[in-house]
Amino acid sequence: MTTFASGTDTLTRDALTVLQPGFTGTTAPDWLLRRLGEGLASVGLFGRNIASPEQVAALTAQLRAERDDVLVAIDEEGGDVTRLEVRTGSSFPGNHALGAVDDTDLTREAAAELGRRLAACGVNLNWAPSADVNSNPGNPVIGVRSFGADPALVARHTAAYVTGLQSAGVAACTKHFPGHGDTAVDSHHALPRIDAGPDVLAQRELVPFRAAIDAGTRAVMSAHILVPALDPDRPATLSHRVLTGLLRGELGYDGLIVTDGMEMRAVAAAYGIERGSVLAIAAGADAICVGGGLADDDTVRRLRDALVTAVRSGELAEDRLADAARRVRSLAAWTASRTTAGTAAAPAVTGDGDIGLRAARRALKATGAEGFTPLTEPPYVAALTPVANIAVGDETPWGVAADLFRLLPGTETGSFAGPDAGQAVLEAAGPRRVVAVVRDEHRHPWMAAALDLLLKARPDTIVVEMGVPQATPRGAVHLATHGAARVCGRAAAEFIAGA
Repeated sequence: MTTFASGTDTLTRDALTVLQPGFTGTTAPDWLLRRLGEGLASVGLFGRNIASPEQVAALTAQLRAERDDVLVAIDEEGGDVTRLEVRTGSSFPGNHALGAVDDTDLTREAAAELGRRLAACGVNLNWAPSADVNSNPGNPVIGVRSFGADPALVARHTAAYVTGLQSAGVAACTKHFPGHGDTAVDSHHALPRIDAGPDVLAQRELVPFRAAIDAGTRAVMSAHILVPALDPDRPATLSHRVLTGLLRGELGYDGLIVTDGMEMRAVAAAYGIERGSVLAIAAGADAICVGGGLADDDTVRRLRDALVTAVRSGELAEDRLADAARRVRSLAAWTASRTTAGTAAAPAVTGDGDIGLRAARRALKATGAEGFTPLTEPPYVAALTPVANIAVGDETPWGVAADLFRLLPGTETGSFAGPDAGQAVLEAAGPRRVVAVVRDEHRHPWMAAALDLLLKARPDTIVVEMGVPQATPRGAVHLATHGAARVCGRAAAEFIAGA
């Protein structure tokens, strides 16, 4: 049974319970194990914590030896945002590819398979799916993380994903409420603002969240965005009107509310993480996610003390903190009753291991491919590489070069960016056939200019778009993968080489 350190009072224990911190290393540090003994109920895993499924299983077993019902959370969306496969690229194509196929059975099965893999490692809370409607094609942080731009499509796939993931005993955390799709700013860097009116929000942003709630999502993650139609003063994460009035009241949601990372600049720059955490709990949040960038015992202590002080000063109602802690423990009990804890042996996954690749193949859209003759000679792969957004990170490989090298030995590649990228590609490629790989061409003028120059000089260039295929297809053949996961690259490479 779970035990707490002697002398730890209820208030302090509740303050620890609502925190979801990260840490550094691939084994649990002593401070983290000590905090679990004192009442900490959740831990967040990031790419820095993961070396292999076996190692993750050993890590989660180490955590459960200290607290058997601990919530082990991860940001594993599949597709571009992967933590389990951060160094190889994901075995799942991601939301935009699944939305492009538009087969809810496929989405449900893919989420169930992902859930089985997480459960086999002892992970029982996934900060996914993204239910954001990608209504702004210039969005710098959502993009292919969204199922699409149509609210009804996003809603049915969000529901299917929630159902599939939770069938494996892993709690879904639907995000980013009330919807991060119509933003032009990344909340990791600054506070985005959505100026849509109440009717638009109801008919667009909120539709997928209603579907997720109806599907039984066990958690919802708030967004660090300002929506003046809902609250002109505070971002959603800190807004009582948004979290308690809208999500709890109007939408009738009764599960766990988790904040997005409190160290993100959208909140931290204006409020600081301690004040922000107090305001979030007061607004109706139940769990404070912190640890993407801050991952140490000092952060946990500071947040715990800030919450305790706020209660003792009367700024935060004690029963609100107690209710938040109760909701955390309730979710922990749900997962503990459904998930077999990971062991050092990492239980074998018995699901459909190829579903991600099959989904990626179905999502591939080829334009101008009539009469296309697959390549038989190794090409030059030019990756026109934008700066990765923080949610994706720059650790995860992407593109088609590795798979083309496997299929066409001798394939060479290079990464290019900036105003001289097009000319640099021509010089590097020489006489070889060019495969130009882009991500969100429509958002990067330098990338479009490079393609203009490249296609003028080499009209037989094959273009592979691995972001949102918003720009007009061009090139001898244009392949839209709807994501940059490893399986998306493989599907494109198979087409190019006729495999």
